[in-house]
Amino acid sequence: MEAEAAPPRSTHGSCGGTRPCARVEREPAWKSLRMNDERRRVRATNRRAALALLLIAGPCLSACVTPSSTRPENLPAHINDVFLDEEMNVDGFVERFEGESRAVYAHRVAIVEALDLSPGDVVADIGAGTGFFSFLFAKAVGAKGRVQAVEISPRFLDYLRAQSDARSVQNVDVVAGTTNSVELPAGGTDLAFICDVYHHFEAPMESLASLYDAIEPGGELVLIEFHRIEGVTNEFIFEHVRAGREVFQAEIEAAGFRFEDEIELEGLDDNYILRFTRR
Repeated sequence: MEAEAAPPRSTHGSCGGTRPCARVEREPAWKSLRMNDERRRVRATNRRAALALLLIAGPCLSACVTPSSTRPENLPAHINDVFLDEEMNVDGFVERFEGESRAVYAHRVAIVEALDLSPGDVVADIGAGTGFFSFLFAKAVGAKGRVQAVEISPRFLDYLRAQSDARSVQNVDVVAGTTNSVELPAGGTDLAFICDVYHHFEAPMESLASLYDAIEPGGELVLIEFHRIEGVTNEFIFEHVRAGREVFQAEIEAAGFRFEDEIELEGLDDNYILRFTRR
């Protein structure tokens, strides 16, 4: 399940908030390698720190991420009905999701590069939809890595399986999620990716709790969502997306994740990208 493609772009192009932005630019290869090595050292440090925290405060952390099934305010009543329809026309969504006029699709390669994935990583694509990110992730993590393409839509699940077979992709696992769980094994995911989908979560705290369990300590969660700014954001998106960045970030932090930074990509003006670490 992916969200609808945004109508014409808003004029908002800044990072917003008070957190620093990480602008992704093309750099010489030696700088890229140095940055990747540094990111891997930071990841390793985060994982060691998270494991130590679990040993010291595990019971407290578990209490902090107790899920709530409360349906969010402002969530459109039938936001997922079309995706749960077993007669859904997948071809229409392929055309909508995979058009160059859709910003996240047009910038898909830059987005994947910004995640700094390594061979052997396990990546969960939450709300994988037509799978265009899932199959890019599959290349990035290589034969020793895995991609968990999670979907609640029966038709998208069928489509993902068919595409995996048609492309002879061996490292994509198609996973049937639910409206309150990602249905992934505990501690088996290095990075979870949620692109234009979080605003569709009907039970966000329950879903986040299941995602918290799935991500290994020190692993990452990357969120891409639409800006929702009154007077700036397109009217359709403003009505469709239930809340803005501050609310979504607070919910994810309340689920036990630590905010790390914001990634800014040139041309991705209607969306923001936030990176979190699983404590």
